[in-house]
Amino acid sequence: MLVRDSAAGSLEVCMVRRHIESDFVGGAYVFPGGKVDDEDRGELATDRCVGRSDLEASTLLGAERGGLAFWVAALRECFEEAGVLFCYEQGAAPGAPLVDATDPDVRKRLVAMRASLLAAGRDADFLAACSGEGLCLAVDRVHYFSHWITPEGAPKRFDTRFFVAALPPGQIPVHDDFETTDTVWVDPADALARAAAGEFDLIFPTMKNLEAISRFGTAAELLDAALAIEKVPTVLPRVVVDERGFRILLPGDEGYDEAIAPPEQRATTAAEVSEAIRSIGIDGRAERR
Repeated sequence: MLVRDSAAGSLEVCMVRRHIESDFVGGAYVFPGGKVDDEDRGELATDRCVGRSDLEASTLLGAERGGLAFWVAALRECFEEAGVLFCYEQGAAPGAPLVDATDPDVRKRLVAMRASLLAAGRDADFLAACSGEGLCLAVDRVHYFSHWITPEGAPKRFDTRFFVAALPPGQIPVHDDFETTDTVWVDPADALARAAAGEFDLIFPTMKNLEAISRFGTAAELLDAALAIEKVPTVLPRVVVDERGFRILLPGDEGYDEAIAPPEQRATTAAEVSEAIRSIGIDGRAERR
């Protein structure tokens, strides 16, 4: 979740629209992101990351090891999908000024680097490109915010970590015209209102994260709160089927703990879970009942 303050001083978040023909939530507005690749791990990742070790990252994620790869993936996807790179010049200490794209030469350098990566497609090597440009990833500027897992029974499940960071100076998000076809800055509450009116397709986890950040008035307030989070809970929705149809329950909802039994009250087939997720996940006008 890439955030900034609007001209009026209120919080805005950057969202990109998935290509309408995408296999995953085509046409929906999402935050830049994607999956962790093998290339996001290893010695080069450690060498190119400033401000957070793998041990520190893994501890924040509640994992034994490999946590730093999630930060690398988040920064890589943000750069590929939106053209925004959180980076320091090589040799900079944590907390130093980020590379400033208000400098035209820096902006051209980043644009050329992104274009080269996009042209390379599956052969792109993000970390090697950063090394070649003498850049290090500013992982200390990106904060872990939430963790969502697709309900059990779905034919395709995702284990997704959400992060939040402030737009670096001089950088302008621009969609890649391949995976994403539009870029907007939007007030989180306005995005939710437009979704309720059927004007803005959102999936369920995106809605809930927008709800969470809409409580903050400015980007600084949000980032301070994210930095203070000691443990991010995992949200695993449960799908139940009863006389009212499909229902999605979240931790803390009445009946959530009982939703694992009896079996006849659960959405036990992939088709049922898919229909439940589709009906209240992709259609922004639907509401969780």
